[in-house]
Amino acid sequence: MDYFDTHTHAISPDTTAYPPAPLGGTRSAWSQDRPVDIDGLLRALDDAGVERAALVHASTVYGFDNSYAADALAAHSDRLVGVCAVDFLSETAVDDLRGWVEDRGFSGVRIRVSDGTTKVPTPGSGVSDERMTKVWEYVAVQRLPVCIQMHSKDAPKLLEVLEDHPGLTVLLDHLGRPNAAGGAPYPLLDELGRLAAYSGVHLKITPPALKRLDETPEADTSEVLERLVDIFGARRIMWGSNFPASAGTLAGLRDDIEGRLGFLDEDALAGVLGGNAGRIYDAATVAR
Repeated sequence: MDYFDTHTHAISPDTTAYPPAPLGGTRSAWSQDRPVDIDGLLRALDDAGVERAALVHASTVYGFDNSYAADALAAHSDRLVGVCAVDFLSETAVDDLRGWVEDRGFSGVRIRVSDGTTKVPTPGSGVSDERMTKVWEYVAVQRLPVCIQMHSKDAPKLLEVLEDHPGLTVLLDHLGRPNAAGGAPYPLLDELGRLAAYSGVHLKITPPALKRLDETPEADTSEVLERLVDIFGARRIMWGSNFPASAGTLAGLRDDIEGRLGFLDEDALAGVLGGNAGRIYDAATVAR
């Protein structure tokens, strides 16, 4: 099995070279309690038998300064692809993004719309804020995957963006936080289901997504996962360990996710665990 972890983080111990400046002003607890630098991340990938990974810039530590992730990419481009963060509302957003992508080698960008806390403020009125128009135009032309952290209730605003840019490649962090309240037949999954009409929309299965579903009264996590695979298709599903933000070893986090996917056939499982992410990020690299 070729594994591609789509959601990892790394934090430098050198706070002089890479000073913390977290979004919202509060540094994430995980980055203080169990920080892992790039060498530690690579060891964890090795221990888990994971060949490739997406290094997602830690905006709750460094804000919009992607320097540490950029330097890690430069040293390990054979193993890592990078997902940067920029201020989508800034007048210089496109220039900033161009610098990180075209000059520093990032293969994706991330925007945090809602994460269930008040620590990171929602940017503007959400992803459909008109000030973001130029950013969406840039990522569409560049075929740049956009990782979006949001709740399924935010889907209508994302639909507005997709109507203008139907070819966008979108990776919804943490499964897009689907609403499985009330149990089967899970009618509120339709919030996310409306996005399935756009072939570029993909879902990431992560430990926070599974934890949230496990803790939802009357919800059966396996049923919800199968339903989402039915809606989006296995080619549009991938996994991410969220290591080290999620507690545990990367190998253990991966094993828990893989263990939930017994309903997939061999080919579909191989796609979810590696092939789908490889296809998306390799296409983004070729496009540039």
